[in-house]
Amino acid sequence: MRQLKGIHHVTAITSSAEKIYAFFTYVLGLRLVKKTINQDDIHTYHLFFADDKGSPGTDMTFFDFPGSGKGEVGTDQISRTGFRVPTDEALVYWKKRFETKGVAHENIKVLFGRHVLFFSDFDGQRYALFSDEGVPGIAPGIPWEKGPIPNQYAIYGLGPIFISVSEPDYMHEVLTKHLGLRFVIKEDNQHLYEMGQGGNGASVIIIEDQTTPRGMQGYGSVHHVAFRIEDKDELDEWTRHFNRIGAPNSGYVDRFYFKSLYTRLYRPVLFELATEGPGFIEDEEPYETLGEILALPPRFRNIRERIEKLVRPIDTKRSHLTFEKEL
Repeated sequence: MRQLKGIHHVTAITSSAEKIYAFFTYVLGLRLVKKTINQDDIHTYHLFFADDKGSPGTDMTFFDFPGSGKGEVGTDQISRTGFRVPTDEALVYWKKRFETKGVAHENIKVLFGRHVLFFSDFDGQRYALFSDEGVPGIAPGIPWEKGPIPNQYAIYGLGPIFISVSEPDYMHEVLTKHLGLRFVIKEDNQHLYEMGQGGNGASVIIIEDQTTPRGMQGYGSVHHVAFRIEDKDELDEWTRHFNRIGAPNSGYVDRFYFKSLYTRLYRPVLFELATEGPGFIEDEEPYETLGEILALPPRFRNIRERIEKLVRPIDTKRSHLTFEKEL
């Protein structure tokens, strides 16, 4: 096995594409780099929020499945998504911002020696902001240059991903033996694992929870987490590895913006491995207007008219706006 490099993206479910666009754009200051469809369900939007250029390791994406019910928090699910900010001072900025914006949040605390601020959105989707101060590891992305958050405080990547499990020993085997992560340290019922160069952008936190009922997927919950790999050659190596150990997997899947491989090594948690490229700046959208049109991978472009009738229009044009940096 080659080493996984870090977190690639997290995909979650929202009750409203419009509301999540407003929350991520105007409150969190992340850039919508792609407004497209769920390639397995063309009735559904797939929105990608990331850093200035849609770099791997920076994007959280959302489906808005029509008729989806509320997810239920529980064990055996991805339970919280982490993001990265540069400093401890940035967390103070975000705490004040959440107070001003009416965003539900907790106090800043320390977890595994890292300062962190927990918060949630209108669906109850759970997040964490981790300070990178004093935490070496994989490099972050680039703050959204034209967004509303001052660069010194801006979110610039994904941080540790929390997974609650009822069978921690089994998940330990999955992470270390089958995915090649390193166990680092345990605090109470939480276990820290790292991959690649480590740091906030390459960490998974496992929470032991044998008492809570199993969580249920729906809006306000996470659909899957993806880990970073280099290219299709490496993806093919991982496919052969999963086949050797008898792990159920999707085999090669071409998502156009990256190449993917899916597996459920620990049911019902869905893991994806995703390549670094080619990325979101492509033939339909230049850097300046990322996320402003309904972008379609080439295999869907011949049915654009049909798709545009299935998904409601959402106004995501921002290139004509000037955001004041909100201190």
